[in-house]
Amino acid sequence: MTPARRSSTEGPALDVRVAWRLARLILHLLQGLATCALVFPWAGTARRERLIQRWSARLLGICRVHVERGGEAPLPYGLLVSNHVSWLDIFVLNAVHPCRFVAKAEIRAWPVLGWLVAQAGTVFIARGNRRDLRHIFQGMVDALRRHQRVAFFPEGTTASQGRLLPFHANLFEAAVDARAPVQPYALAYLDAQGGWHPAVDYVGDTTFVDSIFNILGGEPMTARLRCLAPIAFEGAHRRELARAAQEAIEGALGVVQSR
Repeated sequence: MTPARRSSTEGPALDVRVAWRLARLILHLLQGLATCALVFPWAGTARRERLIQRWSARLLGICRVHVERGGEAPLPYGLLVSNHVSWLDIFVLNAVHPCRFVAKAEIRAWPVLGWLVAQAGTVFIARGNRRDLRHIFQGMVDALRRHQRVAFFPEGTTASQGRLLPFHANLFEAAVDARAPVQPYALAYLDAQGGWHPAVDYVGDTTFVDSIFNILGGEPMTARLRCLAPIAFEGAHRRELARAAQEAIEGALGVVQSR
């Protein structure tokens, strides 16, 4: 749904509100930098996860993103996979269940946020680097065997809401090797009327800075996160796991895969 056009008298007030939200966001990022530099080196895993969860929730609050949880009970550990819409996705998932993320190397270049997600334990994959992929894959297997949550976005990049890109199957092999379940999550960003929120798409020529201003200047949104039934690894091939996860997320979102 197209938002109603604002009158010219509302423009300055909107600009002031966006500037205030941006100032709060910058202060929150600085607080995150300080925490990573001064607290994380001496914090245990449980405390780090609590700090990541709390910081992520506050970030979403500044961006006026309300998280609505539902679906199945989350597993205490396993391979968590979700559709990928926005840079917000990592923080929505971390605000609910802190995870060790595996993400594309481009995320490391995000201003400030890229460094913060790296300090939170995110591992970055460079496209076409098979040696890097083998090293990261073994790290995923080891983490799953230690009964940790490991998360990644099998589409490999963001897609517009209402679309789902084909899932890459390679990293699903980690669940097979570690004998760990796969739990899909379906993530949607909704406006007040329950439709796809227009400000959240992070595709095409949209830059990271553009996306931040779109979100800070847009209407509040609900991030609807649905935890779906886990997929058993026993006797499954990585392609079967990828296909089952994709079909589950398609069904939960009511979308079909884009060709």
